[in-house]
Amino acid sequence: MNNVFAYMDQSFYTPKVWLQWYVVLLLAGFFLVPAVVQGASPQVAAWIPWWSEETGAESALENIRDLDVIYPFVFEVNDDGTLVNRVNFKADHWDDLLDKADDRHVIVIPTVMWFDGPAIHAVLSDDDAREEHVKEIVAMVRKYRFDGVNIDYEAKLSETINYFSTFLNELEDALGRRKLTCTIEARTPPDSLWRDVPAHIRYANDYHAMSRYCDWVELMTYDQQRADLKLNDERRGVPYVPVADTEWVKKVLELALEDFDADQVFLGVPTYGRAWDVTVAPDWYREYTQVAALNQPRILELSKKYGVPVGRSEGGEAVISYFPDDSPWRILDQLPTPKGTPKGYEAAAKALLVATYANIEIPVRFISWSDAAAVEERLELVEEYDLRGTAIFKVDGEEDPDMWRLF
Repeated sequence: MNNVFAYMDQSFYTPKVWLQWYVVLLLAGFFLVPAVVQGASPQVAAWIPWWSEETGAESALENIRDLDVIYPFVFEVNDDGTLVNRVNFKADHWDDLLDKADDRHVIVIPTVMWFDGPAIHAVLSDDDAREEHVKEIVAMVRKYRFDGVNIDYEAKLSETINYFSTFLNELEDALGRRKLTCTIEARTPPDSLWRDVPAHIRYANDYHAMSRYCDWVELMTYDQQRADLKLNDERRGVPYVPVADTEWVKKVLELALEDFDADQVFLGVPTYGRAWDVTVAPDWYREYTQVAALNQPRILELSKKYGVPVGRSEGGEAVISYFPDDSPWRILDQLPTPKGTPKGYEAAAKALLVATYANIEIPVRFISWSDAAAVEERLELVEEYDLRGTAIFKVDGEEDPDMWRLF
């Protein structure tokens, strides 16, 4: 056996064998290197809201292995452009999370949120005020040694569009190597948003300019509600007021991808739901009045309390319907469920049956929310469109725990 190894050692150094090994290694490098590059997984980002900062930070810390980006959703803006920090980053829950994020090379980028259109316009349209606002943001980023900043300015006026682009341009320059990310609205395609599409549509965000100045964007594909008139018609056989129907998300995403590269886009994914009082009229669900925003634990409590099953909408969300304690129509619970009623819509179907038969209107409570199964459908879109990743709104300890198994 030793002689065999000795022979192999000698033969390896002959020119012919060496050339063969060289070719093998060269081919291996050619085939294997691209496989490593292409195998990169989409990134996962999560917002931690200031109103649930402790439980949110704890949940993010517990699932830090699944996260690539953390957005502390904590900075607001005064009318004059100065910042307001709603949390204390020296608190234990933040200190623990930020230390662990640093250890695991998780990017931390705080959100600066502003929802006052006239105030935004007043600051950004004034050269001096805009300059001071940029300085304020950069100083905050440097003070806390963040990796960048996430800008979430909503309810802007259409006349602010160019000033906002200028602001992003100046902020990008001032940040240097730090990241600038931008949260953008879910823009429903015009032919789905209006029956008669206006000749001129004025937006408050210039997608093309934002694609130049923002390292990436977070697309807020949630809070659809009744925005998509085409889907309202298609889904009209049951109560329909989703947080985010998968078909609507695809429409919004495809429109955004006309201006943004796929690797610039984080697809926004909600982890909450909304309760509505639906006015059931003869033959249709006529009106929707919002009652509350709810998280999964409370919704499952309500499902158990009223003995109603959780169903699944055609748009991919979890749903329940019921008559609340104070409703005189709880007596309808005694009726048999109409044949063919989808699971989760039982109370709504009974209300529709009686409203149609008696020619009256009946209110029923309806809840639609984004659970782990709904999140999984969004992740499939991230893969299908080869997006940069997923941005979860929100992580507060009350998201569906099964969601974390998907990453």
